[in-house]
Amino acid sequence: MKLIKTFTAAFATMVIGASAFAIDGTEIMQHVYDRQKPDTSKASALLTLVDAKGVSEKRQVGEYGRCKDNLSDVVMIFFSPAAVKDTRFLQKENKGRDDDKWIYLPAMKSVRRIGASNGSESFVGTEFSYDDMSTREVDEDKHELLKESEDKGNFKDLYVVKSTPVNPKSSQYSYRISWVTKDSWIPVYIELYDKKGKLNKINEIRVIEQKTGKKTYNVPMENVMTNVQNKRKTVIKMLKVEVDIPLDDKYFTQSFLSTGK
Repeated sequence: MKLIKTFTAAFATMVIGASAFAIDGTEIMQHVYDRQKPDTSKASALLTLVDAKGVSEKRQVGEYGRCKDNLSDVVMIFFSPAAVKDTRFLQKENKGRDDDKWIYLPAMKSVRRIGASNGSESFVGTEFSYDDMSTREVDEDKHELLKESEDKGNFKDLYVVKSTPVNPKSSQYSYRISWVTKDSWIPVYIELYDKKGKLNKINEIRVIEQKTGKKTYNVPMENVMTNVQNKRKTVIKMLKVEVDIPLDDKYFTQSFLSTGK
């Protein structure tokens, strides 16, 4: 009986060990990077900024997006309130180098390029930094699978992956921990740790919906960035999303930033 128990325990250990290496952290984050995106998208969104005392400010935003060769471009246009009206932001993803970013500020009547040194700055007063808006390439980080199955927020059975920058200077964070869905490869909960290793922000996707164009896509519809250190948060709710619709390339130019047309 003791021999049988010993064999059974050893076999179970082998099975568990084998399943633990069925996929690793790098593969998971590569799936995240490569997940299917619409060729184009058009959306309206409501941004809510909430300060440490619970006082909120709402902003109406429009967004155009496109994806070519798995590289994404996005334009955001602020419609209200008056303090940010006509502010426009353009981000163009690049392969092997930093994303290009520009912002048009109506008060200055000029387009400003956002450099890598400005990455940790707040994006238009939100809890998102310019770096938070960017897509990091998989090989910029070392990825460690911490858990194969854990529930978090509104989602169940998630991979948990720790990502640490290969070059610490390439990120404002010392590392991040992501909870990733197994069906759609979306990080629905991300903990972001500052350079001292303390939890700085939590980025949580609360709602995912399917939108159909040429194909059916899983689209995050509600995203909350909470700064646990200053007690502020920014909530993004998508009000309407259209995918795979005709979009003029002019939207993704600096000229459109300047003129809005």
